[in-house]
Amino acid sequence: MLFKDRRFAGQLLAKELAAYANRSDVLVLGLPRGGIPVAFEVAKALNAPLDVLVVRKLGVPDQEELAMGAIAPHGVRILNKHVIKLMNISDEVIAKVAVQEERELERREQVYQGERPLRDLQGRTIILVDDGLATGATMWAAIIAVEKQQPAMIVIAVPVAASETCQQLEPEVDQVACISTPNPFYSVGLWYEDFLQTTDEEVGELLIKAANNGQQLFVRRE
Repeated sequence: MLFKDRRFAGQLLAKELAAYANRSDVLVLGLPRGGIPVAFEVAKALNAPLDVLVVRKLGVPDQEELAMGAIAPHGVRILNKHVIKLMNISDEVIAKVAVQEERELERREQVYQGERPLRDLQGRTIILVDDGLATGATMWAAIIAVEKQQPAMIVIAVPVAASETCQQLEPEVDQVACISTPNPFYSVGLWYEDFLQTTDEEVGELLIKAANNGQQLFVRRE
Protein backbone atom coordinates (compact mmCIF):
# COMPACT_ATOMS: atom_id res chain seq x y z
CA MET A 1 0.00 0.00 0.00
CA LEU A 2 1.31 3.43 -0.97
CA PHE A 3 0.29 6.39 1.23
CA LYS A 4 -0.25 9.81 -0.33
CA ASP A 5 1.49 11.58 2.57
CA ARG A 6 1.80 11.47 6.37
CA ARG A 7 -1.48 13.31 7.00
CA PHE A 8 -3.43 10.88 4.82
CA ALA A 9 -1.69 7.95 6.50
CA GLY A 10 -2.71 9.33 9.90
CA GLN A 11 -6.34 9.54 8.84
CA LEU A 12 -6.30 5.87 7.80
CA LEU A 13 -4.44 4.87 10.95
CA ALA A 14 -7.04 6.58 13.14
CA LYS A 15 -9.65 4.15 11.82
CA GLU A 16 -7.59 1.28 13.24
CA LEU A 17 -7.72 2.98 16.64
CA ALA A 18 -11.43 3.83 16.77
CA ALA A 19 -11.88 1.92 20.03
CA TYR A 20 -9.84 4.64 21.80
CA ALA A 21 -12.01 7.56 20.66
CA ASN A 22 -13.53 9.98 23.20
CA ARG A 23 -11.76 8.40 26.18
CA SER A 24 -10.49 10.71 28.91
CA ASP A 25 -7.51 8.47 29.71
CA VAL A 26 -6.02 8.48 26.19
CA LEU A 27 -2.98 10.56 25.26
CA VAL A 28 -1.43 10.52 21.78
CA LEU A 29 2.35 11.01 21.72
CA GLY A 30 3.93 11.69 18.34
CA LEU A 31 7.60 10.99 17.66
CA PRO A 32 9.02 14.06 15.91
CA ARG A 33 9.53 15.05 13.39
CA GLY A 34 7.87 12.71 10.89
CA GLY A 35 5.48 11.17 13.39
CA ILE A 36 3.80 14.46 14.25
CA PRO A 37 1.68 14.90 11.08
CA VAL A 38 0.49 11.30 11.52
CA ALA A 39 -0.17 11.77 15.24
CA PHE A 40 -2.06 15.03 14.63
CA GLU A 41 -4.62 13.25 12.47
CA VAL A 42 -4.90 10.36 14.94
CA ALA A 43 -5.45 12.69 17.91
CA LYS A 44 -8.00 14.78 16.01
CA ALA A 45 -10.01 11.73 14.95
CA LEU A 46 -9.93 10.21 18.45
CA ASN A 47 -10.74 13.53 20.15
CA ALA A 48 -7.64 12.99 22.28
CA PRO A 49 -4.91 15.35 23.49
CA LEU A 50 -1.67 15.44 21.51
CA ASP A 51 1.87 15.79 22.80
CA VAL A 52 5.40 14.97 21.66
CA LEU A 53 8.01 12.50 22.85
CA VAL A 54 11.41 13.42 21.46
CA VAL A 55 13.58 10.44 20.59
CA ARG A 56 16.76 10.35 18.53
CA LYS A 57 18.27 7.60 16.45
CA LEU A 58 21.97 6.87 16.87
CA GLY A 59 22.93 6.52 13.23
CA VAL A 60 25.99 4.67 11.98
CA PRO A 61 28.56 7.28 10.82
CA ASP A 62 28.33 7.81 7.05
CA GLN A 63 25.21 5.61 7.05
CA GLU A 64 22.94 7.70 9.28
CA GLU A 65 19.77 5.91 8.18
CA LEU A 66 21.10 2.69 9.72
CA ALA A 67 20.40 2.73 13.45
CA MET A 68 22.96 1.40 15.87
CA GLY A 69 20.73 2.52 18.74
CA ALA A 70 18.53 5.33 20.01
CA ILE A 71 18.09 7.71 22.93
CA ALA A 72 15.02 9.13 24.67
CA PRO A 73 14.25 11.33 27.71
CA HIS A 74 14.91 10.14 31.27
CA GLY A 75 18.38 8.91 30.31
CA VAL A 76 17.13 6.13 28.05
CA ARG A 77 19.70 4.70 25.64
CA ILE A 78 19.45 1.44 23.72
CA LEU A 79 22.06 -0.14 21.44
CA ASN A 80 21.71 -2.55 18.55
CA LYS A 81 24.51 -4.98 19.35
CA HIS A 82 24.05 -6.81 16.05
CA VAL A 83 24.64 -3.66 13.98
CA ILE A 84 27.51 -2.53 16.20
CA LYS A 85 29.28 -5.88 15.83
CA LEU A 86 28.54 -6.15 12.11
CA MET A 87 29.89 -2.66 11.39
CA ASN A 88 32.74 -2.99 13.91
CA ILE A 89 31.79 0.25 15.66
CA SER A 90 33.96 1.25 18.62
CA ASP A 91 32.76 2.47 22.01
CA GLU A 92 34.40 5.81 21.26
CA VAL A 93 32.35 6.27 18.09
CA ILE A 94 29.14 5.31 19.89
CA ALA A 95 29.88 7.82 22.66
CA LYS A 96 30.63 10.61 20.15
CA VAL A 97 27.39 10.04 18.22
CA ALA A 98 25.42 9.79 21.48
CA VAL A 99 26.71 13.18 22.67
CA GLN A 100 25.73 14.81 19.37
CA GLU A 101 22.25 13.32 19.43
CA GLU A 102 21.71 14.20 23.10
CA ARG A 103 22.35 17.84 22.19
CA GLU A 104 19.82 17.64 19.36
CA LEU A 105 17.31 15.91 21.63
CA GLU A 106 17.65 18.70 24.19
CA ARG A 107 17.29 21.35 21.47
CA ARG A 108 14.10 19.79 20.12
CA GLU A 109 12.65 19.35 23.60
CA GLN A 110 13.18 23.06 24.20
CA VAL A 111 11.62 24.04 20.86
CA TYR A 112 8.61 21.73 21.19
CA GLN A 113 8.13 21.76 24.95
CA GLY A 114 9.11 25.29 25.84
CA GLU A 115 8.24 26.21 29.42
CA ARG A 116 5.10 24.14 29.77
CA PRO A 117 5.23 21.32 32.35
CA LEU A 118 5.70 17.71 31.30
CA ARG A 119 2.57 15.60 31.27
CA ASP A 120 1.90 12.97 33.88
CA LEU A 121 1.60 9.65 32.05
CA GLN A 122 0.86 7.51 35.09
CA GLY A 123 -2.30 5.46 34.71
CA ARG A 124 -3.02 6.72 31.18
CA THR A 125 -3.41 4.91 27.86
CA ILE A 126 -0.53 6.11 25.71
CA ILE A 127 -0.65 5.83 21.93
CA LEU A 128 2.85 6.18 20.47
CA VAL A 129 2.71 7.30 16.84
CA ASP A 130 5.40 7.45 14.17
CA ASP A 131 5.33 7.53 10.36
CA GLY A 132 6.78 4.03 10.13
CA LEU A 133 9.09 1.44 11.66
CA ALA A 134 12.19 0.00 10.07
CA THR A 135 14.53 -1.36 12.76
CA GLY A 136 12.26 0.10 15.44
CA ALA A 137 15.18 1.52 17.46
CA THR A 138 13.54 4.87 18.20
CA MET A 139 10.23 3.22 19.11
CA TRP A 140 12.03 0.85 21.49
CA ALA A 141 13.56 3.87 23.23
CA ALA A 142 10.17 5.60 23.35
CA ILE A 143 8.56 2.54 24.96
CA ILE A 144 11.21 2.39 27.67
CA ALA A 145 10.88 6.13 28.38
CA VAL A 146 7.09 5.85 28.70
CA GLU A 147 7.25 2.68 30.82
CA LYS A 148 9.28 4.58 33.40
CA GLN A 149 6.20 6.73 34.03
CA GLN A 150 3.87 3.78 34.75
CA PRO A 151 1.10 4.16 32.16
CA ALA A 152 -1.92 1.87 32.24
CA MET A 153 -1.44 0.84 28.59
CA ILE A 154 0.97 1.44 25.72
CA VAL A 155 -0.22 1.23 22.12
CA ILE A 156 2.11 1.55 19.13
CA ALA A 157 0.49 2.99 16.01
CA VAL A 158 2.22 3.34 12.63
CA PRO A 159 0.99 3.30 9.04
CA VAL A 160 3.75 0.99 7.78
CA ALA A 161 6.42 -1.22 9.32
CA ALA A 162 8.75 -4.12 8.73
CA SER A 163 6.87 -7.23 9.80
CA GLU A 164 9.75 -8.58 11.89
CA THR A 165 9.93 -5.30 13.81
CA CYS A 166 6.23 -5.50 14.65
CA GLN A 167 6.69 -9.08 15.81
CA GLN A 168 9.55 -8.04 18.10
CA LEU A 169 7.59 -5.14 19.60
CA GLU A 170 4.24 -6.88 20.12
CA PRO A 171 5.21 -8.68 23.36
CA GLU A 172 6.48 -5.39 24.84
CA VAL A 173 3.26 -3.37 24.55
CA ASP A 174 -0.50 -3.84 24.84
CA GLN A 175 -1.23 -3.39 21.13
CA VAL A 176 0.55 -2.74 17.84
CA ALA A 177 -1.66 -1.05 15.23
CA CYS A 178 -0.15 -1.09 11.75
CA ILE A 179 -1.92 -0.78 8.41
CA SER A 180 0.74 -2.31 6.18
CA THR A 181 3.71 -4.66 6.68
CA PRO A 182 5.11 -5.04 3.15
CA ASN A 183 7.68 -7.70 2.36
CA PRO A 184 10.31 -6.88 1.30
CA PHE A 185 10.22 -3.65 3.31
CA TYR A 186 13.41 -1.74 2.38
CA SER A 187 12.59 1.65 4.01
CA VAL A 188 9.73 3.73 5.42
CA GLY A 189 9.94 6.43 2.77
CA LEU A 190 9.42 3.95 -0.06
CA TRP A 191 5.78 3.57 0.98
CA TYR A 192 4.87 7.26 0.73
CA GLU A 193 4.29 9.28 -2.43
CA ASP A 194 5.28 12.41 -0.50
CA PHE A 195 7.96 11.79 2.13
CA LEU A 196 9.56 15.23 2.32
CA GLN A 197 11.29 15.91 5.63
CA THR A 198 9.03 17.47 8.26
CA THR A 199 10.53 20.71 9.62
CA ASP A 200 10.53 22.17 13.13
CA GLU A 201 8.23 24.90 11.83
CA GLU A 202 5.71 22.36 10.56
CA VAL A 203 5.82 20.50 13.85
CA GLY A 204 5.19 23.73 15.75
CA GLU A 205 2.31 24.71 13.50
CA LEU A 206 0.59 21.34 13.93
CA LEU A 207 1.00 21.40 17.70
CA ILE A 208 -0.46 24.89 17.91
CA LYS A 209 -3.32 23.85 15.64
CA ALA A 210 -3.94 20.85 17.91
CA ALA A 211 -4.16 23.22 20.87
CA ASN A 212 -6.64 25.42 19.01
CA ASN A 213 -8.70 22.32 18.25
CA GLY A 214 -8.99 21.65 21.96
CA GLN A 215 -6.34 18.94 22.03
CA GLN A 216 -4.82 20.51 25.14
CA LEU A 217 -1.31 21.28 23.99
CA PHE A 218 0.52 24.60 24.11
CA VAL A 219 3.90 25.09 22.48
CA ARG A 220 6.26 28.01 22.62
CA ARG A 221 7.21 29.28 19.17
CA GLU A 222 10.89 30.04 18.74
